[in-house]
Amino acid sequence: MQDFNFFYYVAVFLAAFFITVISVKILIPALRSKAKQPIYTEGPKWHMSKQGTPTMGGLGFLISITLALLLSSVILSLNDMDEVAASLSLTALYAALNSFIGIIDDSAKIKKRENEGLLPWQKLLLQTAAASLFLLARRYFFGPYEAVSLFFGSIDLGVFYFPISLIMLVGTTNAANLTDGIDGLASGVAFASAASLAMIYAKNDIGSGIISFSLMGAAVGFLIFNLHPAKIFMGDTGSLYLGSVIAACCINLGNPFLILLIGSVYLFEALSVIIQVTVYKLTKKRVFKMAPFHHHLEKCGWSENKIVIYAILFTVIASCLASFFII
Repeated sequence: MQDFNFFYYVAVFLAAFFITVISVKILIPALRSKAKQPIYTEGPKWHMSKQGTPTMGGLGFLISITLALLLSSVILSLNDMDEVAASLSLTALYAALNSFIGIIDDSAKIKKRENEGLLPWQKLLLQTAAASLFLLARRYFFGPYEAVSLFFGSIDLGVFYFPISLIMLVGTTNAANLTDGIDGLASGVAFASAASLAMIYAKNDIGSGIISFSLMGAAVGFLIFNLHPAKIFMGDTGSLYLGSVIAACCINLGNPFLILLIGSVYLFEALSVIIQVTVYKLTKKRVFKMAPFHHHLEKCGWSENKIVIYAILFTVIASCLASFFII
């Protein structure tokens, strides 16, 4: 069975990779005249040269990963693995809902020709609704799951499992959105997170294996076009999708705390914004030259590709800790 899993994972990876490459190749000219990325005017000045780069490239891996997960669900269902099939279908639906929120946001930005689409409270409300539906659907299909495993034993979170999971889902999705600020960063971190999940869990959990390998394939396919200098941006369409897929995979594994290590770069980027805003409001001073943290590194002279490489390494190291402290 494990040999079959390995070959199936390879097939899923290659399918997601090639579908993403083909989709994005088609999307670039199609979006170039219709969906140009408005650049944040208060960001690094050298980012203004990216004005006009097509956005909403996340549609490419929305298509590829969704197809991989839904087709896998059908195959697993035919092999009497209904529970895993249902889990994959719910993950695909949840991630697609978040991507649709991103599509609405990106479309509003393009229409207004500025880097502000949905209001923060509107986006948060929609993401919370999507995450709540995902958690309620999992409870309906698989029953209550309130115990999590840590290195010192199992903890029953009881009534706190739902709100903790909800915070992790919505928080990771938004943090992935904040991480998407330089070429290749969000997709590079997504690849590292997916690879880490695959190394830790794919051997014994076919559901997480399929999600991880499809995400790895799609991320590599998108990076071909998204590494600096990017030919296309993923937009909120893609960043919200990536964050929700990774967070959902951790929830599927029954441990919301896993997100803290697997998505460590997302967490750090979000914390840098919270720290910057809080300290500035209290003292009128800045901790970082600019937030999120990747912009601070840019202002310190780091190249975009160097930041991406270090973010990938950081994700892998933090994920290794997950294999020791979160089982």
